[in-house]
This record gives sequence, C-alpha cells and structure tokens, in this order.
Amino acid sequence: MDKCWILILFLTSDLLLGAGDIQQEDQFMDLARSQIALEDTWNLTPLYSTVDTWEQDLKEALSKDFDKLAQPFREATTLSVEQLKDLLDLRFSLARQVQKLYTYAHLYFDQETKNDAAKQALQRITLRCHDLEQAFSWIEPKILSQPEGALHQYAKAPLLQPYATIIERLVRLKEHTLSEPEEAILAASGLATASPHKAFSAISDSDFIFPDVEDKAGKKYPLTHGSLGVLLKNPDRVLRKNAFCTLHKKFLKYENTIAELLHGTIQQHFFEAKSRKYDTCLESALFPKDIDVSVYKNLVETVRANIEPLHRYMKLRKKLLGVETVQPWDMYVPLAKESTSYYSYDQAVELILAACKPLGEEYIAELKKGLAELRWVDKFENRNKRSGAYSGGCYDSYPYILMNYKGTLRDVFTLAHEAGHSMHSFLSHRTQPFHYADYEIFVAEVASTFNEDLLSQELLRRSAGNKEEQAAILNQKLEDIRGTLFRQTLFAEFELFLHTQVEKGLPITPAILKEKYLELNKFYYGDDFALSDEIAIEWARIPHFYYGYYVYQYATGISAAHALAKKVVAGSQQDRDAYLEFLSSGSKLFPIQLLQKAGVDMTSPAPVEATIARFSEILDTFESLTSPS
Repeated sequence: MDKCWILILFLTSDLLLGAGDIQQEDQFMDLARSQIALEDTWNLTPLYSTVDTWEQDLKEALSKDFDKLAQPFREATTLSVEQLKDLLDLRFSLARQVQKLYTYAHLYFDQETKNDAAKQALQRITLRCHDLEQAFSWIEPKILSQPEGALHQYAKAPLLQPYATIIERLVRLKEHTLSEPEEAILAASGLATASPHKAFSAISDSDFIFPDVEDKAGKKYPLTHGSLGVLLKNPDRVLRKNAFCTLHKKFLKYENTIAELLHGTIQQHFFEAKSRKYDTCLESALFPKDIDVSVYKNLVETVRANIEPLHRYMKLRKKLLGVETVQPWDMYVPLAKESTSYYSYDQAVELILAACKPLGEEYIAELKKGLAELRWVDKFENRNKRSGAYSGGCYDSYPYILMNYKGTLRDVFTLAHEAGHSMHSFLSHRTQPFHYADYEIFVAEVASTFNEDLLSQELLRRSAGNKEEQAAILNQKLEDIRGTLFRQTLFAEFELFLHTQVEKGLPITPAILKEKYLELNKFYYGDDFALSDEIAIEWARIPHFYYGYYVYQYATGISAAHALAKKVVAGSQQDRDAYLEFLSSGSKLFPIQLLQKAGVDMTSPAPVEATIARFSEILDTFESLTSPS
C-alpha cells in the first residue's frame, strides 16, 4: 500500500533486504545466544541500555493520547504558518520516538526469535505504530484543503523552510489525496487489507512442511525455504532435482488458494489506486516518488532488446554442465569450482576496506569503526536467530547489520553488501534531519551493489594469475547480474501482467498465471532452458509479488550501481564527491534527481544497456577461463 509521502511511518527505517539477502544458505549452528561472545554481537545499548529502559520509554509513549495531541490542529478551520510548523514538529517527533522503540524491539526479536518477551515487545510497539499512523491520517487532506493562498504562503514561509520539500511534494499529490474521513478509512483498513499477504506468509513460512529429500546415494537432507539455496548448489543433480520438485509440488498442490491470495492483494492495490484517482496501479506506485512509468517500461524494453547475452550464458551453462537442456534445478549450481578459502570475519573486513579505497579515507575510517570497533554487526549464527542478512536501524541508532557469517566467499560479499546499506544510512542520518534521513527504496540497492562491485574488482586484482580463483569470482558476478537484473526484470513483467489483468477486469487463475510465467521464462532463458510444471508454479512462492511494484528496483539499482562504480573508480575527485553526496542526501530529493546529480540518468536506457554489456564482457572472460587449454 503506497501512502502519500508525509504519512509514511518508517517502521523498519532502513531495514533492507536485498535480492541476495532473503534466504539463509548455511547449515544451522546450534549455539545458544549466551554462547556467542559479546564482542561478536551488536551493541544495542546506544538505543536502550536495558530492556527495562525500553519498557520505560514504551510506557511513556503509550501514555500519550495521539488523538488528543492532534485534536487542536485537526479542529482548526485554517492553519497558520506557525500552527503548521508545530503540527509537523509534533508528527515527526512522535514518529522518531516510535521508530526508535520499534527498531530496538525488532533487533531484540531477530537475535532470538523464540524469545517470548521479545515477540511480545515487537507486537506491542507494532500496534502503537499503527495507532500513530491512524491518528494522523488526516494531515494531508487538512493541509491541502487550505486556500490556495495559504498553500503558497506555506511554501515560501521562512519558518517552514525545514519542511519545504515535504510541502512541495504534498501539494504535488493534491489531486490524489482524499478527504479527511476517506483518508481515515483507508488508514484504518490497513490491517485488514494486509490479510492476503499475511495469510500467504503464514502458509509459506509456517504451515508448509517439506519432507526430506534424497541424493543419488539415498542420503537424506532436510528441505526448507532456507536450505533450498544450498541444495540447488550441490553437484549431485538428483538431489537438486528432488529439492526443487518437492518444494514446488507443495505450492502446486495449493495453487488455487495462493492464486486467490495474490488476486486479493492485486485487487487491494487496484482499489487504492482508483480511490486516489490514478489510472493504473503502476502510476499509483511510481507517481509519489516522481518516477515516470516510462522508467519501468524502459527497463523491460531494454532488457528484452538485449536478451542475447543471457541466452549465450544459458548455452555455456548447458555446455559446462554437460546436459541436454538446462533444467530449473540446474540454474544455481556453480559453473566453476567455488573458492574453498576460509575468510575470518577480520579478513573479510580487511578485504572490504581495501576494496572501498576509491571512496576515500573518511569513508573507510567510519566503516572500519562500525565493522571492527563499535559493534554494528551481529556476526554469527545462534539458535533461533533470524536467518539471512540485513542492514537495519533508525535515526537514533547505529546502522546495524545482522549476519550469519560462516567464512565463505559469499559471506564476504554479503557483508560488503550490507556495509554499503549501512554506510548509506550512516551518511544520510549524519547529514539530514529526521524527516529526510531515510532514502527511498528505488535507490536502496545502489550503495550495496556498488560495494559488491568494488569487492569483486579487489578480489580479481588479488587473484591475478590464478585461473580457478578468478573463474569462481566471475561466476558469482555473472550470477549476481543474472539474478538481480534479468530475473528481477522477468518478475517485473509478471507483476505488470498481474495488475493489468485486474485493471482490465480479466481473471487471474492458476492456469493463466502458469501459462504467462512459462511464456516469460521461455523468452528470457531461451531454447536451452527446460520448461516444466515446477517452474510454471514458481510465481506462487515469491513473496515480493505482494509488495506492489517492488522488484523492478533491484534491476534499476544494480544498473545504477555499476554505472556509478565505473565513474568513481575511473573518474575524478569530483565523481567521488558526487557519489558521496548522493549517499548523504537521504530523501531530500526524489530518487531520479538524486541519481542524476550523482551522474546516472535512469530515464535513459544507457545504464541498463551498460550493465548488460558488462555481463557480456564478464561472460567472455569467464568462458576463456573455463575452456580447455
């Protein structure tokens, strides 16, 4: 659900899940939280010294009657400049307090998810977040109902200059803002309209239990969402097939239920788009961020027009695997021998700092403090810890990083990725006031992917002359671009199809969805990719389709990141400063404007074309490294 800008409550602040962050890819380590050394855990004391301190702050927040605090402003017929400033000051001060409480609760919960006290804490503050959102849902229509002269006065008033960009964006959304009662109804409906997504999560994450799967020797392996990624990289093709087919057949069995849940979510997107007088759901998702629909369509068209390198990659995959056709369970097994080197956490930090050298001494010094001294990172797995990795925090905290570090090369890349997010947050929070400090999702993956690109260049330099190491690094780079640019664009096409069906009053059934998904896979992966019932149902397990035009931002993000990395590494001090300014800008400008100032125009096909050209160049080098001498 896309709300107007001023009402966004940053519940998770910069909690960022990248395309490579979603699943835990390593075997479970059965250590209790208490067995993890203190220096290897994140330091939450800058947020709250103890849980009891958090409870005291929550009690104070619960004692506030949000409706009563808002009442004088809501009942005023007109709002003076002074009143509007007081109202915005109040709204953001409350949001800041609640955000801090929420951040501590979700970090506390994620470090040990079966801790009932942590679970209760998270639920309590989540409800308070919704209370705040509902209590102030009337702000936008109230401001926009003021006479035209008053709106002009707001925009020019020196007292309101700290909020000038917010007011400018608000006025821009005037025709898509409802009356006070209507906005209140939409805000109140938020919990109910989230039910299809919550039901999907409950079915997929909790109710679906998968049987163990066997390899060719009959050895059994546990199958979960988290273990699937590991099993699909196993050299045993029988195990890969059993894992892929077993998991997807479960979704196939419930295809009608899941199709209805997805249909319900798309109908909700359409309801809100029409309620706000947008022509399409795509316009509803992009217009508040000042992103023209042409950016979305340009991504799809550019990838479609340059699909040949992906087809060439599929031919090489078929050749190196020695198979007649590439099956869905053959897509993730490495084409080069993966690095068996173990990287300690300290070695990973050293590598990342060396890779980030083009960003300057100050950037490196701050990153080093965060990763090595201030305990931004919760490093290692413990029993019941949340899987995967993310960067998360708030305006009043460190930009924390959750890891489940095991010492693999992939773990080093994941740490670099999350460090990119965290430095983006650190610089934006240090530079911008609270209401501009968090950046839009459209640019969220730029800094993380940028750092991964720098790391791959550093590793390639260090492995010069070692064909096996270089092939492993390039294999990973190819897979990153395939998964983040090509696959996410395929998802973006499918998501556009879903919304268009509903907008045209056409049905969404399992048969229609499977047919469309097969058609897209056929185009993207070409004749060397085998289509099957299992790949046809893959759409049913993708949670991002419930988010509302989210996935395309992975593809635009990697394109912008590659373009900026090339400029910074090969460019001047001015190019580096422009990139660092981008990292420090938060949401002060719209995302397209921020990237243009940094030197990348995402309204043009050039960044996407350049990333595909980079993919093709890497493919050439990789092919030469893996060809028989």
